[in-house]
Amino acid sequence: MPGGEFDWIARLLRPLTRGAPEALDLLDDAAVIPSRPGFDLIVTKDALVAGVHFLEGDPLDLVARKLLRVNLSDLAAKGAEPYGYFLTTAWPTGATWADRERFVTGLAEDGATYGLSLLGGDTVVTPGPLSLTATMLGWVPHGEAVLRRGARPGDLLAVSGPIGDGWLGLKAARGEIADASLAERYRLPSPRTDLREALRAHARAAADVSDGLLADAGHIATASGCAARIDLDRVPLSPGAAAWLAGQTDAAAALAALATGGDDYQIVCALAPERPVPAGLTVVGVFAAGQGVTALFEGAPVSIDRLGWTHG
Repeated sequence: MPGGEFDWIARLLRPLTRGAPEALDLLDDAAVIPSRPGFDLIVTKDALVAGVHFLEGDPLDLVARKLLRVNLSDLAAKGAEPYGYFLTTAWPTGATWADRERFVTGLAEDGATYGLSLLGGDTVVTPGPLSLTATMLGWVPHGEAVLRRGARPGDLLAVSGPIGDGWLGLKAARGEIADASLAERYRLPSPRTDLREALRAHARAAADVSDGLLADAGHIATASGCAARIDLDRVPLSPGAAAWLAGQTDAAAALAALATGGDDYQIVCALAPERPVPAGLTVVGVFAAGQGVTALFEGAPVSIDRLGWTHG
């Protein structure tokens, strides 16, 4: 492989800084982040591991874009404007220069799309699977970050788009069901960065749907000291998910599977009941006094084994 670590940084990673002076041309071992008067700095971090968060053999440009997008989803839920990121790559022994080039192609594409500059990071070699981490920064007007805490009993529980595509998309990517569009949704989610202003204006609390709709609504409920109730028959579905549901014999159990599968990267949020529901959000339940998450189908409680994905 040409040049090793420093050649990889100089030839492939330095262009990803997009000329940001904070990155110091990646010649230092830190970045210098200036303050932005009137704004709070939001910091989030997510990791992807081959065989856990993406399939071995997935195109590395798509893996790179997914890495950025799962972090962008966290920023979106806070109402934050993307700014830049730090990157750590642990390449398996035997990874080639071409592998790195394809990975960087994906970073460059979404860096341009979302206005992200690489600010620093680290790169190592590992005998284990490809492991990737991004620490992402964003700005939000001072005091306006939308947190998980803030929901109140009586608030509407709303979601920003189709649920279940990530779980079904994994099945499609594995060849268990035939739907190329769902496989694409798993490999390349679309973070709801378009909703950041609406969330800051209307949401009392929010989270991105990464672990599963029930789990992430539960995270809001726990942080807010209340309960969540979700009507599964009101959850929006994509055409692919609706087609899959139509072929299932137990609709309640199938909807529960969609609502607990994760990897959807929509936004779930709490809205004041006395105000109009913003465009692009669908009400699927309520927050209530008490604790825990209850799933209903046609008004009757549904037994749920687990609320969503858990990291062991």
